[in-house]
Amino acid sequence: MTYLFAVLGLLAIGFLMWRAFGPQSDGGTASPSGGHRRRTRGPVGPDDDPDFLRDLDNRTRGTNGGEADEL
Repeated sequence: MTYLFAVLGLLAIGFLMWRAFGPQSDGGTASPSGGHRRRTRGPVGPDDDPDFLRDLDNRTRGTNGGEADEL
């Protein structure tokens, strides 16, 4: 019976340590249930990608993308 309480105590301590220092303990937005949930960002569309927009601007202006052409 003592071993059962020891195992349950270790499981409880392990769970609490995981909740305190686990993968989602580094911040994030609070969920309605009071916990923290990491907000993942989906793929960036071409109209939001600065590299794509820079390349598109260079192609439409006819430049080769060199640093000397920028202001």
